[in-house]
Amino acid sequence: MTLNRWFRLCSSCSRVFHSSSGGNRKRLEWRTLQSVAEVQHWSRLAPKRLCHSGLRDLYKTESVQRYLQQLMEDYEDLNKKLQHVHLSESDRKELMKRHTELLPVANVFQSIERAMKDLEEVLSLLRSSAGTKDEDEQLTQLLKEEEKQISCKILALRKDLIKTLVPVDPLDPSDVVLEVVSGRTTGGDICQQFTSEMFDMYEGFASYKNWDFEVLNYTPAEYGGLHHAAVRIAGENVYRLLKHEGGTHRVQRIPEVGLSSRMQRIHTGTMTVIILPQPVEFDVSIDPKDLRIDTFRSRGAGGQSVNTTDSAVRIVHLPTGLTAECQQTRSQLQNRDRAMRMLRVRLYQSIMGKETEQRHTARKQQVGSRSQSERIRTYNFSQDRVTDHRTGYVTRDIDEFMRGGEALQDLISDVREHAEREALMEVMESSSSLKSPGQGNSSK
Repeated sequence: MTLNRWFRLCSSCSRVFHSSSGGNRKRLEWRTLQSVAEVQHWSRLAPKRLCHSGLRDLYKTESVQRYLQQLMEDYEDLNKKLQHVHLSESDRKELMKRHTELLPVANVFQSIERAMKDLEEVLSLLRSSAGTKDEDEQLTQLLKEEEKQISCKILALRKDLIKTLVPVDPLDPSDVVLEVVSGRTTGGDICQQFTSEMFDMYEGFASYKNWDFEVLNYTPAEYGGLHHAAVRIAGENVYRLLKHEGGTHRVQRIPEVGLSSRMQRIHTGTMTVIILPQPVEFDVSIDPKDLRIDTFRSRGAGGQSVNTTDSAVRIVHLPTGLTAECQQTRSQLQNRDRAMRMLRVRLYQSIMGKETEQRHTARKQQVGSRSQSERIRTYNFSQDRVTDHRTGYVTRDIDEFMRGGEALQDLISDVREHAEREALMEVMESSSSLKSPGQGNSSK
């Protein structure tokens, strides 16, 4: 290690520390606000806040330290076993598989160990030179800068280490079928208007991420707005980013026209987002005898050849009762093909949903269960605020948020990190129940 290398990096380190401390002050100032005027003033200065601790904060917890110690003991044990020459091919293959799983964790853990040794050497030099007659102020300053940089590196490595512990969802790289459905029992027209805005928001987000956005079905409401729509979104890690969007979204706003508008009365409505993963390789066997295919005239605002032919298709899977319909094109064959694709995805999700429910009966995750009945987020247009109820994340400038760009990306990232934290805690609880932890704790 050279002092020059650390000196070049110390400026970026100070920015990280400054940003972190600024974020803490922002949260403390927000919590002390009392009046509505103060809230309105600071909402312009502090557009968003994070209300849960990050993955990095997990590192120092006792449960994580025990879990890390257990994994490193397993890794060292695997290394010893793999050195035996008399292993059978099947045993060696099984051991290598587990060794490959633990290798990323071991690499980051060992990097932390090396950084800790480097830090101890720097601190030792600082202690030995302090108070001496020949103390070199320039050298001391360089050592302090190096100490700060190594500390930054350790913090970053600890966060990387925690990320390697988070269980990987094999469906994360999948494309999705996203559905938006207007609320049926409350809100009336406000629900259908909000559903249309949510559809536009996700279309904007797909454009922001350079994803493909293919409309499978679009059913407009009778008096404007949107009743139901289904789209296929394809791209890199689509399901990983969108899987926590599934659920009930609530809107609160003052209607633009009518008596409620004149009286400034706030109306509340809901809509539901459904996220169905579409893995690259999945095969759902469907017997044609189990299907009932209905045709009907397309619903919509009218126009040439829209309502004049029975081009819309509805397919019912009789054993499960699942249905899929499409009236997007004027071709009955094309609508039938799209409806079949939607039905296959729904059947696949039904099968996977049962397996997921069985895996999570011991402990329900606060985030990540993807229950479509939970109210996950509120869009308050009158107060210019979006609140995610799972993490407490709040962001302002709702018009910018509804464009589906960086503001939505920030919220999705926050919810995903919270979900990963919960998933890691569940893995550690399951591990501790299956295997007794060691007595000593790592001091890293």
